[in-house]
Amino acid sequence: MFTLRFDMRAPSIGAPPTELYRAACEMSAWAETRGCVAAVLCEHHCADDGYLPSPLLLGAAIAARTEQLMLNLVILLPFYDPARLAEDMAVLDHISAGRATYVFGIGYRAEEYAHFGLSLSDRGRLADEKLGLLRRLLAGEEVVHDGRQMKVTPRPRTPDGPMMSWGGASLAAARRAGRNGLGLLANGGVPGMQEAYEKACRDNGFEPGFMLIPERDAATNCFVAEDVDAAWGEIGKYLLHDAMAYSEWNPDNTVSANITTAKTVDELRYESTSHVILPIDEARKRVAAGEVFNINPLCGGIPPEIAWPYLKTFVELV
Repeated sequence: MFTLRFDMRAPSIGAPPTELYRAACEMSAWAETRGCVAAVLCEHHCADDGYLPSPLLLGAAIAARTEQLMLNLVILLPFYDPARLAEDMAVLDHISAGRATYVFGIGYRAEEYAHFGLSLSDRGRLADEKLGLLRRLLAGEEVVHDGRQMKVTPRPRTPDGPMMSWGGASLAAARRAGRNGLGLLANGGVPGMQEAYEKACRDNGFEPGFMLIPERDAATNCFVAEDVDAAWGEIGKYLLHDAMAYSEWNPDNTVSANITTAKTVDELRYESTSHVILPIDEARKRVAAGEVFNINPLCGGIPPEIAWPYLKTFVELV
């Protein structure tokens, strides 16, 4: 069992965006009958390497090419008009036959907030306000808010709307998930996060839902190769671009699972756990032990003709 993650970085060392978007759809269609349970689509804006700004659009494209693959869309909620987002979610719920689920977050980059004409200091308030409106609209309510009268049609295929969770790596994120009765799909953990989530759930009349808090050293980008040395020589530069791009956005982050301080391919290989290339035997043992592999096949803009063999090696030999 494994997941595919696509963030669609397309740096100058990698493949053009058109090739990468085509490959993401093709890989999803190929993988869904070979043990892949979900495609995870992440969101950022204003990235020099073109990081995916529109997971809903890519999600619709993948949904149209697949029949059973779940879609997990990571959405930065403060950047959206809640009525328009509810409409898009409702339509995607029909296109995907209910396979699209959502993890909301508030974002952390000042450049992105400036892009949308918003203040980073308002992000918590915006998230709370828009989440409440979004859930009411997806449930079929006609909502009047700030002089606007809003009604979303068509109604979602899924009663009350698709499954929604909250993300992040802080006590505030855990409490926001709990007080809204959402699951918690964190991208890192801090002490007391589980307890804060469970208490917020119960204080607001909810039983705690699905919760995932990864360890700091969790591998978030996995590859499998017959020759690990050759693989690092071939794709190491793409993995390093991905790693360094995240670390530049998160210079003081010591909790998220996808952050490393590596500055060279050797440092990423030998001193980091965020990006790993495993030999086949080790990958088989980890799969047999029940590990769900998180595969980012186009990581750092890896050209599809290079990426495909690694994906097939995992599926066919592991």
